[in-house]
This record gives sequence, C-alpha cells and structure tokens, in this order.
Amino acid sequence: MPSQLQNLFSNRTILCDGAMGTTLYARGVFINRCYDELNLSQPQLVRSIHEEYLQAGAEVIETNTFGANSFRLSRHGLQDQTHAINVAGAKLAREAAQQISEKQATRILVAGSVGPLGVQLEPLGTISLSAARAAFAEQIRALAEGGVDLLMVETMTALQEVHQAILAARDVAPHLPVFAMVTVDEEGNGLDGSSPETAATRLTEWGADAIGCNCSTTPAAVLTTIERMRAVTSLPLAAMPNAGMPRAVEGRNIYLCSPEYMASYARKFVQAGVQFVGGCCGTTPNHIRAMRSALRAIEARESGSVRSVVATTAATSVEPPPFAKRSSLSARLAAKEFVALVEIVPPRGIDCTRELEAARMLAQNGIHAINVPDSPRASARLSALSLCLQIQQQAAVETLLHYTCRDRNVLSIQSDLLGAASLGLHNILCLTGDPPKLGNYPDATAVFDVDAIGLVNIVRGLNHGLDIGNNSIGASTGFTIGVAANPGVPDLDSEVRRFASKVEAGAEYAVTQPVFDLQLLETFLKRVEQFHTPIIAGIWPLTSLRNAEFMRNDLRVSVPDAILSRMQRAETPEQARAEGVCIAQEMLGVARGMVQGVQVSAPAGRYVAAVEILQSILNPADARPDISTIGGDTLTTDTAPQKEAKIGQL
Repeated sequence: MPSQLQNLFSNRTILCDGAMGTTLYARGVFINRCYDELNLSQPQLVRSIHEEYLQAGAEVIETNTFGANSFRLSRHGLQDQTHAINVAGAKLAREAAQQISEKQATRILVAGSVGPLGVQLEPLGTISLSAARAAFAEQIRALAEGGVDLLMVETMTALQEVHQAILAARDVAPHLPVFAMVTVDEEGNGLDGSSPETAATRLTEWGADAIGCNCSTTPAAVLTTIERMRAVTSLPLAAMPNAGMPRAVEGRNIYLCSPEYMASYARKFVQAGVQFVGGCCGTTPNHIRAMRSALRAIEARESGSVRSVVATTAATSVEPPPFAKRSSLSARLAAKEFVALVEIVPPRGIDCTRELEAARMLAQNGIHAINVPDSPRASARLSALSLCLQIQQQAAVETLLHYTCRDRNVLSIQSDLLGAASLGLHNILCLTGDPPKLGNYPDATAVFDVDAIGLVNIVRGLNHGLDIGNNSIGASTGFTIGVAANPGVPDLDSEVRRFASKVEAGAEYAVTQPVFDLQLLETFLKRVEQFHTPIIAGIWPLTSLRNAEFMRNDLRVSVPDAILSRMQRAETPEQARAEGVCIAQEMLGVARGMVQGVQVSAPAGRYVAAVEILQSILNPADARPDISTIGGDTLTTDTAPQKEAKIGQL
C-alpha cells in the first residue's frame, strides 16, 4: 500500500459513508437546488447528515462538494463562489468528524468529494484538457484549504477526465492521497467504452493511491468490476455502489435495495479484496449501519481475541431441509413435475365461507396449491396468513403465502415469518408490494424497510436458523422461497438484472405476472434460463373486453391486439367469459412446454373457470369439474373483476 494510505489506514477494512444528494432530497430539498451551495445557506442541515453517517459507523465522510466545480456551479450562477463552497464543505465535514471523534475516541477522516465536471472534454467536446485540469485544481485547492485528509475523485465516466483530476491533485495538493473511482454500465464498462481492466491499469499508471468503482447500476455490477480490476492491479480497492436502481414510488424515485442486501455485498466486497467500502446514490445511514455490522462480523471472525464468540455464532447456523422436503409444492418442483396453482383472494371482511368452499372444490379437483395474495392493489382485506392457515386446516390443500414489504418493518416481518413457519405455512412468495397510493386508502403510510430482494435475504437467513442480527432462532423455518417476475415489462434488461439479484439472494422459484403474450414469455425464459430457476407462469382468464382493456391500459400488462379483438367479438357477458377461458386454455397448451407450472387467477371469484382451464392437466379424462359443493358459477368475491387484478412492484 502507498505510504500515504498506510499511515492513514494501515491494512484494515474501512467503512465510508453513503449518499449526500439523495439524503438531502429525502429531507425536502428540491432537485432544482444547487446542493453544494447548501454548505453556505443551510450548513446545519449538511452537518447533521454527516453526523448521522458517523453515528451509523462511517469512518470516512465525504464533503458535500460532488458538483462544486466551476462548470457545474455556473448552471446556477454560482461559479464565483467555487472557492467558498468547497472550503465551507470541507469545514462542515471536519467539524462533524471532530465532534464524533471526541465523543467516541476514534479517528474520523474527511474525504474531499470531486465529481465529474459535467461537460464534454476534447475531442468530443469543446472543453480543453487544460481547462478541465484548471477547474479540478481550483476545487481541490479549496478542499485542501478547508482541511480534508484525502481526495475522492468519483463517479468518473471517462478515463481522460479522471486523469486530469489526478494531475490537478498532484499539482496543488501533492500531500493528499487520491482515490480514483469510475462508474460503469451493466456490462462493467465505462461510458467511454473502457473496460475495468483498462481503467485499473491506467489509473495505476497515473499514480492514484487507491482505485475502484462507485455509483453504477447495482451492487452486483460494482462487484464484477472490482473483481476484474483486482486481476490487473495491486492498489487498494474501493467499492461504493448505489442502493440498486431507483423505482418510482408515490411520485419519488426510491432506491429499494435494503440495508441487509447492501450489507451482504459489503461482505462480498471484502472477500473480493476491497479495503474501502461505502455507498453511493440511495444509500442511507441505515444502510451504512447494516454494513458496519457486517464488517464487524468479519473482523470478529478474523480476530483471535473473539474466536469463542465466532464459534458460538457458527454453531447456531443450521442447514435447512433439502428443497424437495420442505413442502408438497417444493417436492413437485424438485421432481420437475408440472404444478397447477389457483389464486384465492382474501375477502374484504371476516367471513371466509366462500373462499373455503372454493378451496375444498379446488382440492377435490386436484389443484396442487392455493395462491393467496397479500392485500393486492394495496386494498384492505383479511390477512393472507390467516386465510392460508384456514385453507390448510379446513380444505386440506397446501397454500402459497404472498408476503409484501409494504406494511411491515423488519421487526414485524421476522415476527410474521416465524409465526407462519410455526403454523405450518412453508411456501412464501416474497414481494415488494404495491404502494398505498394504488389502493383504497391512498393516504396510508408505506414502510418499505426492505424490498423483495431484502425480504428474500431475511427468509434465507431464517431458513438457516438466524435472524437479521445473526442471532439464533433455534431451528430452520424451512420455507420454500419464491419471488415474482414480469416478462412483459418494457425494460427487460432491468427485470433480468433484478431477477438475478433475487436468485443470488436465495430465490428458489418464481411466479410470473399474468402473461398474454407468449413471445414475451419465451424471450424472458431464454434470458433467465442460466439461473436454472423453476418458473410458474401466471394465467388470467379474461372476463370481458373491459377487463382486457383494464389489464392493458391501467395495469400495463402486454395484451396483444389479437386477444382484444377476440374479446370484442363476444356479444354477451357469457360469451366473453367463455372466450376468456378459451384463450387461457390455448395459452396453457403452449406454455406447458415452456414452464414448470401455471398459476391461474379467478377474476370475480370464478373458480370453476380456473378448474376448466386446468382440466387437461388435472384430470384429462374428465372435462367437467365437480362444482356440486359450491353451487356452480355463483361463487364470487367481488362484483368488479378488475379490482382483483394486481400488477405490483416486483
């Protein structure tokens, strides 16, 4: 390690802080503000964020100066305040670091954040390399005056730009160590086309003290980049990813990677040889706190002074039962049998009579499991867990419990899951959940402590007998871990990346959203076949043209024009429902050779139609289901079929 960094950090793993910009945004600062100028106009706000990261366990905090160069500041008419903004940013971070250092008797270091200039350099643009170097020098000189301990040249998209920043740092502050971090696309390349190997080689040659990758698309992309960098450099490495890709939730872009998920990647970064771990966009003090716990666990394992503690922790971890032995559903999936599931939506009240009658009828007709949604479309309904338990006890058929993160924090999530396991509910479908804005109580508060990926991590831990704090729960919960997938999204690349993250977190099978376009399903299956994960396709028997249009326009499900035309030709409601069943049967006939099962919905509680669709699988010799126990097609749970539809966050 270069002597400058050796003197500051020795060889131990160092935890850096998380996002400043997205945290300011979350505090109500409008996106059109100059966030760097807040160092002058709202210093206490900036200082308080530094303090929160330090209290969460960060050992290095970055100044609020990511965009504080003359080019970016000129967009706000603030280029004349470049020096003042950077000096103030450094001093605010120094004050926060000093305060926490005195309280905790620890050493906190301040890194001067130097982001890209936000302009195109020659030959692609009009800004000369010398002008870029001068702009970086102006900013770095002010940061050094403000008292930073090192420089964090970050989120660089082009190697020639980071080169000018390194040269400027050597010109005006040669005593400060320089971290040089690039950002990459989903393929691991910089936006200038440079590979991780090229970036690492050049940054090493140009004299950076540490190199790495920050921001980018996902923690997984950063990890891959770091692993490729490690192969060509001996410099210390830094990894500071975004908290996943942002999702639009209630009008805001929200980063949904959970603290637990980020903590799992902190461990992976260290295993890959990273010394400096932190977060970028979307990372909060809660993420950093979880990452701190993960790093402490690693330190404990490596420390001889706490070997007895480590041995105790290791002894509490248990192996879950083999997948094939956790439930009837998992046994069928493990044996590569084709499975048939039907969805029963919980009632809006407490009377489950019709739902239980339907479950008995479905069981009599050979349905393998009942799918029970968790307040679909953010509607207030009977708890899915309660209905699952009643179905298993009174209808003697296994259930698949949908479980969403919308309404629970990590404490209640663990409590619910432990309760489900103790009651014999072993099939879980992990979902993020629809935001309350979509439901009948739009002003309700969402929680979203974790997303579906974080939930999968929690369930996998419980399966190994450990809660999220690595405390023993005594035995494995024995869950089968399912997730949702959507073959019909416009951005399939993003969906496949998210699916890969779910599988890496521990997902063992997936159920798709309703599929009407089999070509889209086939494309999706080809993209995810590398994961060898059983896929259960969702099938929705349309009930009317209105229902088809609702699926297409309101829920953004891909419904081909040909299907709309078929539904439009139906002259009566009965003909429309029959045509919907016919379409579903045709889709099942084709999909059967592509997937390992189907999950059939029952709009308006028409469970008989679901059995009709599945007759070729359940009882080929008998084309008519036994409906004597429920009085024919009169069983309904809602008068508006589209209200049962769901296309929530995955």
